[in-house]
Amino acid sequence: MILEALLSPTFYPFHLLANLLLREIIWHNQGLIGSLRRPFCNPLPVPAVSSSPPLPKQPRLVLDEFEQSFGTSRGESCSHPIFAFPPNRDTLGGTAYLIVEKAGNILIDCPAWDEPNQQFLQTQGGVRSLFLTHRGGIGKVGKIQDAFKCDILIQEQEAYLLPGRSLTSFQHEFSLNSHTRAIWTAGHSPGSSCLYLGTCGGVLFSGRHLLPDRQGKPVALRTAKTFHWKRQIRQVRSLLDQFTPDTLRFICPGASIGFLRGQSKIDNAYEKLAQLDLETCLSTQPLL
Repeated sequence: MILEALLSPTFYPFHLLANLLLREIIWHNQGLIGSLRRPFCNPLPVPAVSSSPPLPKQPRLVLDEFEQSFGTSRGESCSHPIFAFPPNRDTLGGTAYLIVEKAGNILIDCPAWDEPNQQFLQTQGGVRSLFLTHRGGIGKVGKIQDAFKCDILIQEQEAYLLPGRSLTSFQHEFSLNSHTRAIWTAGHSPGSSCLYLGTCGGVLFSGRHLLPDRQGKPVALRTAKTFHWKRQIRQVRSLLDQFTPDTLRFICPGASIGFLRGQSKIDNAYEKLAQLDLETCLSTQPLL
């Protein structure tokens, strides 16, 4: 266009030629830029991010087949599985357990009352007895009892916390069957108790009476809310007097299982518990 204007017999004034030249440059640049941008109009596809919530954690088996064989040399039966539930926010991160028994399952403390746990309990045959290790393990106890019509077992000093509920209270000890008994271990709370399973080498469900430390060893933990520290230490000594390495192989704590690195039990429990310096423990200052 510019060349034609220059060669035309009618000579264009200079300002008209400059205007034409500027238009040609703009049009040319627009076409060039557009051609450069076109390949980027369709960038590489971004993988779609799933909006579905993460799958809930399922209860897991506490003892494997090898560990269940402990005690069979003494003629004990260990055919009942033990499951640990994920920590429950309603009980401040507490861990509940289920002992599957032919005569009726025993639930230790309350797991989260959500659909996966409800379905799991139904699949395992429901709950016959619900044992509460201390007041902090109560959680949704009413909904669990309403769903399974189970009996609630709790130490008598904390039974008043469940008015209107069908329950069984005990003083010092209570036998649920020939190999399972509740033991009053006051200290953490007035009615703090443990449940002892006499098979599988001996399993103690300790609630918050005994918890794992960072090395995975059982300890008594003194906090600002501890009911009676000296009594709690006295009850630890009483457990050592009642059991032996042959009758107390595992401890299943009711909290702090993160220190067990993927496990839900403390192995060689009696030996580790016997390593505690109970006299030194008496002078321990409470944690906040």
